[in-house]
Amino acid sequence: MEIDLNADLGEGFGIWRLGDDEALLDVVTSANVACGFHAGDPVTIRRTCAAAVDRGVAIGAQVSYRDLAGFGRREMEMDPEDLCAEVLYQLAAVDGIARAMGGRVSYVKPHGALYNRICRDPEQAEAVVSAVLDYDQSLPLLTLPGSAVHEVAAREGITTVTEAFADRAYTPSGALVPRRSPGAVFHDPGAVAARAVRMATGHVVTAVDGSQVPVEARSICVHGDTPGSVRLARAIRDSLAEAGVTLKAFT
Repeated sequence: MEIDLNADLGEGFGIWRLGDDEALLDVVTSANVACGFHAGDPVTIRRTCAAAVDRGVAIGAQVSYRDLAGFGRREMEMDPEDLCAEVLYQLAAVDGIARAMGGRVSYVKPHGALYNRICRDPEQAEAVVSAVLDYDQSLPLLTLPGSAVHEVAAREGITTVTEAFADRAYTPSGALVPRRSPGAVFHDPGAVAARAVRMATGHVVTAVDGSQVPVEARSICVHGDTPGSVRLARAIRDSLAEAGVTLKAFT
């Protein structure tokens, strides 16, 4: 059994640092690198890509709405052509830097509000898929099971890969509980690791109402901006290994 462990990285900006990217890169198998629209800047992107290449970690472009002040967590209404162009811009920028560092972008993962929006909005999903199609049709999109983007991507010949969130609460429908809700984010390493093992081996997660929600995922995410994220990631990796699960990038 193989599972990918991904984390959101490169989310500092200028003199501000968020999370411990290098420590996380020693643990995860895929790195979702911020592209400068919700976080990140050219130097941060360069350093993160270089560190990922040094460790053999797969690089993904974490595209977002243009929302530095809101960290990409505010939903936006956008003309589809504008959204397509902005996703294409971000993807091209990070892939260019990754290639200069000796690697490349090997997948795309939308961030925050855009991630959640394309789970239910075919129009914005189409815009994101069009950007990937324009740039490199071989790049897979990382998204939640049941997302609207799966059907849109399949129609255009773009591969989708499903993921689960070990450090986030789920609704009974399989969606993520909004971050503003109490208990939306888990911080206990033991609890998070146990959830990851159930996701990987049992393909199920317990929702906030106690119901069991099916989860078919090739990748598990731990957020780099969650306090204690390095401890969470290490606990997940160790527990998955103990359960006989091999950590391996999906690309």
